[in-house]
Amino acid sequence: MSELQILLISIGAVLIVLVLLYNGWQEWRARRSMRPVQPDPGQDVLLQDAPQRREPGLWDRPPAPAAAPEEPADIDPACEAVIDIALAHPVPGAALADAVRGIERAGKKPVRVFVQREGGGYSAQAQPDAAYVALQLAVVMANRSGPLTAIEWSNLWTLAQDLSEHFEGQIEAPEQDAVLGRATELDARCAAMDAQVGLILQLATPQPLAAITQAAAQAGFVPSGPRWAWVAENGMPRFTMLLDSGNPAAIHRVDIVLDVPNSIPDDQAFSRMVAVGRDLAGRLDAHVLDDQGRTFQDSAMAPIDRQISALYDQLEQAGFLAGTERTARVFS
Repeated sequence: MSELQILLISIGAVLIVLVLLYNGWQEWRARRSMRPVQPDPGQDVLLQDAPQRREPGLWDRPPAPAAAPEEPADIDPACEAVIDIALAHPVPGAALADAVRGIERAGKKPVRVFVQREGGGYSAQAQPDAAYVALQLAVVMANRSGPLTAIEWSNLWTLAQDLSEHFEGQIEAPEQDAVLGRATELDARCAAMDAQVGLILQLATPQPLAAITQAAAQAGFVPSGPRWAWVAENGMPRFTMLLDSGNPAAIHRVDIVLDVPNSIPDDQAFSRMVAVGRDLAGRLDAHVLDDQGRTFQDSAMAPIDRQISALYDQLEQAGFLAGTERTARVFS
């Protein structure tokens, strides 16, 4: 073997050792930044009492004023998995707000950000003139897109790691397998209580969007984001109107949908929707069909009302009162 070959082999061996050392250092650094925490195995967090919250945010509301005071905010352990980040030094609220701006989703799962003042509780919004020592990233573990996936959890972890490196923080998070297991269980439980019931108004002749919305307003519907909602006395939606997404100048069909988990509990929820649907159908010269496209039979109202009422009871017993913000997290 020549001296050149020996030299090349030696250089290769040194490079391999350096790569192994670097990988070992990276793994040690990652372990140091994350301290796993496990949920109490003797506690069913899904059945815990829900924390006090504001009214549901599923429907559009005016944004809060920029100068509004901080309001206490809590993680919902039944619905959310959390990554905590302890900041090395107090961070001005303005800088922290800039850093977390745009953090809203991990894949198809909503993410909430909470910030903590030194010696204080968590709030949902950083104030520019305050300093903060910790923050939390809370991701919904299941919604109508399914349970939280490994990719979505990885996306959240990447966001947390970026924030931790930016502010020299320390991450504390549950193990991925534990989170995904809880997400699968939550998804299965909620899927058994999920339901949407609809009516189809088949127009005799196509009508323009303006004519339909005018008739809807006369029937009691009000605009609510991209949809129109028929609301209860307290301003909360009971059911919504959806329009055919085809040509707005010639709409053939109108759908009315009762989203059970996101509606106000009512023993006659479906009958009420049918009455309003028939009123709107009369204004539009439309034929009322069930959600399978068959002519609707009035004899179906009472049995469907009973089934929906039973679902409201199941939701409440599981800790998800219909029409509340907490319920909307996993039924959206």
